[in-house]
Amino acid sequence: MSEHEGPRRFNLERTPGVAVSDGDLIADMQRVAAGYGAGALPARLYQSHGKYSHTTASKRFGSWNAALKTAGLQVLNKFDVPDEELFANLEQVWLALGRQPRKRDLRPPVSRYSERPYARRFGAWRESLEAFVRWADTTSAGAPTPVAPQPTARRTPRDPNSALRWRVANRDSFRCRHCGKSPATDAGVRLHIDHIVPWSKGGETVLENLQTLCSDCNLGKGTQKQTDG
Repeated sequence: MSEHEGPRRFNLERTPGVAVSDGDLIADMQRVAAGYGAGALPARLYQSHGKYSHTTASKRFGSWNAALKTAGLQVLNKFDVPDEELFANLEQVWLALGRQPRKRDLRPPVSRYSERPYARRFGAWRESLEAFVRWADTTSAGAPTPVAPQPTARRTPRDPNSALRWRVANRDSFRCRHCGKSPATDAGVRLHIDHIVPWSKGGETVLENLQTLCSDCNLGKGTQKQTDG
């Protein structure tokens, strides 16, 4: 439409039986994903809100995941995801929610994966959670840092791994140890895992020297440290 024309009075609809173009199909997937607000699009969501069927997209591009990639959208239902990556994602979800996740919680922006990769790997959802807890309980804080013996040599890395982060948060009941806030009861709360004895002052990354703090208390503590100098 040229700049001299007014708004269109009529819009063409797709004629039944006429194949939708690749461009229209991708554009509609992107439209629904934008409304979802997470850069991802579960097949069941598109089936409910899309103009076309998710099976049409799957057949057109070879699979639903291939259609998502073509549309530039996040793939939630991945195959052959390593156990460590599934567990790390579950740790992030658990920490973000401040409680044990449910299957319906595994969606963007909280989770990078749906429940299906977990079901394929571990069976039922409960079995997935039990496998995660066993992994967290048996995974060490990390291998010793390979450095030559020096007065400042460390036994542990600075950043706690996913298993240790979850163990700390679980021990603290997923609440800030300073103010008591939790994502499960206080909207917008984000939890951090912080050293009690600072790393800069020789504190190690072990369960006993880590604590759960909300972002406000953690940032406030950091400001106080700088003020105290």
